[in-house]
Amino acid sequence: MLHTVLRRRANGETVEDIQTDLLIPTGRRKGQSPSLSSTYRALAEHEKARAYPEAVETAHADFAALRQRGHSPK
Repeated sequence: MLHTVLRRRANGETVEDIQTDLLIPTGRRKGQSPSLSSTYRALAEHEKARAYPEAVETAHADFAALRQRGHSPK
């Protein structure tokens, strides 16, 4: 879904217009559109990951180390 939002925003569409066309593929809300705040949150997380790739890599490594020690976060 994020790829769709990014591509359509690059073509000049607003997030509000795009959000209504998106569908959640699995889970309790399967077949429904994500909320506008969820769409903006996904965009913000994507931008943060692009701005700080080393922080994302460190977080993934820390998470893997915790899982190996049996301290899986909930």
